[in-house]
Amino acid sequence: MRKSFKIFSGIIIVVAIALTCAWPWIKMDFAGNAHYTGQDKREYDFYTPDILKNMPRISPRYSFDYTNITGPATHVHAMKFYDTDTTREVENYLASLGYRQVKCDVDAVCWRSTDPEEAIDVDILKGEKTVIVQVVYHFT
Repeated sequence: MRKSFKIFSGIIIVVAIALTCAWPWIKMDFAGNAHYTGQDKREYDFYTPDILKNMPRISPRYSFDYTNITGPATHVHAMKFYDTDTTREVENYLASLGYRQVKCDVDAVCWRSTDPEEAIDVDILKGEKTVIVQVVYHFT
C-alpha cells in the first residue's frame, strides 16, 4: 500500500510539473487573439509566421497582433509599423519572395502567392501614419 502511494504521488507530481511548464503554450494555442512586440519572445516565436519575422523593419516602432476567427477558420497575423507611411521596402520584399499584387475587395494593396490559403494585405492608415501588413490564412 505504501509503495503504490509513493508511485501515485510521484506520477501526480510529474503531471503537475508538466502542466505547469506547458500551460503558457496551451493558453496561447487556445487564445482568440494576442497583441505583443518582438521582445515578448514566447508570443513572438509562437504566433509570428516566418514571412513577418523576416519582414523589413520600416520603422523602429512596431508591434504584432494575432486573431483566430473561429467561424470560417481564419488566422490573421498583423504587423503594425508606427510613424511611417512608406511601403516600398515591404512591397520589394514580397515581390522578391514571388508574391504578386492582385485586385482585392478591401482598401489595401493585396498580395498573393501560389498558396491558396494565404493572403497578404498592406494598408496605410493615413490619419495615424501607420502601415499594417496582414497575413491571412483561410483554412477551409
